[in-house]
Amino acid sequence: MTSRDRTAIVTGGLSGMGLAIARRLVSDGTAVVVGARSAGDAARVRDVLGADSAHIQAAALDVQSRDSVDDFVAQVVEAHGGVDILVNAAGVYEEAAVIDHPEDVWDDHINTNLSGTFRMIRAVMPHMMRARWGRIINIASVAANNGMANNAAYCASKAGLLGLGRCVSLEGAAHGVTCVSISPTWVETEMLRRFIDADMEATGQSLEEVRAEYAKSNPQNQLVQPSEVAELAAFLASDAARALTMEDYQINAGSLW
Repeated sequence: MTSRDRTAIVTGGLSGMGLAIARRLVSDGTAVVVGARSAGDAARVRDVLGADSAHIQAAALDVQSRDSVDDFVAQVVEAHGGVDILVNAAGVYEEAAVIDHPEDVWDDHINTNLSGTFRMIRAVMPHMMRARWGRIINIASVAANNGMANNAAYCASKAGLLGLGRCVSLEGAAHGVTCVSISPTWVETEMLRRFIDADMEATGQSLEEVRAEYAKSNPQNQLVQPSEVAELAAFLASDAARALTMEDYQINAGSLW
């Protein structure tokens, strides 16, 4: 089987790292189906993907719902005959201090970042095991190994991905199914831009000044690009990565966050 015979699911595939990974997998000839949060988002796929829309399909997917996950995966299997690659890139991020942490913010992080990934793996893994080939890639974060004030829910949910991934890698090992995580530091995505915009408003600094402050948070003094994450994901999804499993690959530009 070559990459041109394979099918990938990418959650969170209409923005940020998920979108970059989807496009990179398509460049190898992989058929890609991205999960969109609603039917309306799925209908906008041509607007979001542009020229790539002819090669990337989209369907509604709510990773917080088991029924939605199971229906989505069943549709992909029916259309493509199976699922070979799963990239779990859907996620949420909101800051809150532990002492006054809203319950709904905590629940949203755990249910999306961690439990949503669990639901996707549970639905997809049996198909991979039967095919005796599969690649599962979870987008975690350097926050999985390093705490940060006012980020309890995010850090906890991403740390949970590492433990989940180790279990999945052990259960899939005899069936040709690998499971790894990618843990980036700040990546120049739409989510980071929201924080930059908020800092610009609060400080009166320019875009270039705030962006430079984020870049200085790591020794390389640069922001990681989504394309860099996508290149690593493409390799980890390939035949060449057969023996790479149970690992967390950090794209951290030398930083702890």
